[in-house]
Amino acid sequence: MSTLPVFRWHLAPDGLATRRQLRARNLRPGGQGVAAQLERPRRRGRPPLVAYLYRVDLAKPVRPMTPGRWRAHAAMMRARRTCPECRRDAGYVIPTSLGACVTCTYPENVAA
Repeated sequence: MSTLPVFRWHLAPDGLATRRQLRARNLRPGGQGVAAQLERPRRRGRPPLVAYLYRVDLAKPVRPMTPGRWRAHAAMMRARRTCPECRRDAGYVIPTSLGACVTCTYPENVAA
């Protein structure tokens, strides 16, 4: 069993990047395994925060959005905006804490 190299926060060598850093460069890990990890210490005996690092030279370009993916994304967002009670498009993503649009959740605050 091999162990991963561990680097302190802000001390990772060049050529390694997190998923977010890869995405900012329009790259993705592309099936490669984790090459190393970063650890950010925390106070009061809490475990450190961990971020996994991938090799930039093995990363692949992000796959482009196809028309089918755009349609699927639009359908997913439409479902998140549709109120389950009044079946209208609320124009915003309905919070899961409310479970319905603001108009249905707080009908007494709606101006007549």
